[in-house]
Amino acid sequence: MKSKVTILFFIIFIFTILSCCEHGHETEESGHAHDEILSLFAYGEDFELFAEATPFVTGQTGEILAHFSHLENFKPLAQGTVTVSLVVGEGTEVISQTLENQERTGIYLFSLKPQKAGSGKLIFDIKTSKGDFQVTVPNIMVYTDVHEAHEAAAQSAITSVDGISFTKEQSWKVDFATDEARLEPFGQMIRTTAQIQPLQGDERIVSARTSGLVLFSNEHIVEGRAVNTGQRLFYIDGSQTTDNNLSVRYAEAESEYARAKAEVVRKAELAEEGVISQSVLLAAQTDFANAEANYINLKQNFSAGRQGVSSPIGGFVTRIMVQNGEYVEAGQPVLVVSQNRDLLIKAEVQPKYYDLLSSIVSANLRVLSSNRTYTLEELGGRVLSYGKSTDLQNPLVPIVFLVNNKIELLVGSFVELFIKTQTTTRAVTVPNEALTEEMGNFFVFVQLTPVLFEKRWIKKGASDGIRTEIIEGIIAGERVVSKGAMLVKLSHSSGVLDPHAGHVH
Repeated sequence: MKSKVTILFFIIFIFTILSCCEHGHETEESGHAHDEILSLFAYGEDFELFAEATPFVTGQTGEILAHFSHLENFKPLAQGTVTVSLVVGEGTEVISQTLENQERTGIYLFSLKPQKAGSGKLIFDIKTSKGDFQVTVPNIMVYTDVHEAHEAAAQSAITSVDGISFTKEQSWKVDFATDEARLEPFGQMIRTTAQIQPLQGDERIVSARTSGLVLFSNEHIVEGRAVNTGQRLFYIDGSQTTDNNLSVRYAEAESEYARAKAEVVRKAELAEEGVISQSVLLAAQTDFANAEANYINLKQNFSAGRQGVSSPIGGFVTRIMVQNGEYVEAGQPVLVVSQNRDLLIKAEVQPKYYDLLSSIVSANLRVLSSNRTYTLEELGGRVLSYGKSTDLQNPLVPIVFLVNNKIELLVGSFVELFIKTQTTTRAVTVPNEALTEEMGNFFVFVQLTPVLFEKRWIKKGASDGIRTEIIEGIIAGERVVSKGAMLVKLSHSSGVLDPHAGHVH
């Protein structure tokens, strides 16, 4: 009997132990299920929103830790009032909270307590000194059961075995941006080198009006010097030359002017008396007009044996072709003044591209000195002309673009030109800065969430100097790191992904 009691107690003990283990296991599962976090992100016209939130359950207060970044530079929202609204169903329940103060720069912590279950959306209204903005997060579910809510959050979690964590706080401190892979027209590109040349109407050659020695008005007339219309540039001193002496010419012009004037007065009196005909008087008047014009011209520009020469236009001295004190002949170029407002971009391409030249729609140019690339539209440019023939001495076909000099382009320098032709072909493209190279292979960092990225191999095609065609590896609509890709790469190399980095607890 005693042995039976012992066996009974042993069975009860084992059952109790198993029950405790099972209860402990359930508690562990329950605790894990209630530790899930929702990663929410969306884009408005001006802001990126990234938020981490507890799953939404009726009757329970949930927290939303929201990060706001300006899309123009991906820096945090420094100041502003933000209102979050949870709209459930067809707007039958709207719960809102407005915050003026940030937890940290760019970060707001909201608390919402929904009362109604169902599908809805989160609307963030942002008020700043620059205006009002809105970002909407769709497909928000409110549950009645806590376990179900956390189970759904676990199933919707975005994970990656090779995921790279790069928090918003990290990206805000560096030059960072993401951009969308776009499906857009992308035709054949003609890549060549072009030279910047002055526009004929924007450049004037200032020449000597008479023979003599060139004397610059002051030491400040140098290349690059700004000058105004009518500003005195230099003098021509002809007083020290025996041939075509300017002082002698001025004296002769003054004497001829006085003689012609007296002759007109004398012949006018004779004509009144009928001594001479009107034709003789008219000839005298013509001689006087010529003498007067010559005399006034020399008088206006003549001073102490020198003739002054002024700038015909306002602009910059781009070239000086003589030395101070050098002798020049009348009509000889002395210097060049350019306004530099409009410039020509001249390229030469192989004849095999001739059939494409009539379908040029735009071009991008890369300034070699700064390695920056500009579109033809940014510079207010257009195709001016292209060659219709070639010859043996120069078998290339010229193409000329007209642009506004908004970026201080240097006349005479060279730029890399990407000529875009009209096409019906569409391709997926990403910014050139998104590409990284390793051992001849190219990669991009694809955004899974605004703080989680995936390194992905791609096969690239042609480039227009700003964006590159992606033949294989990503699809339209995916976002890639367009600035700071090397920093994300270094982050991947230096650490291991923390799956709970930045989570709300």
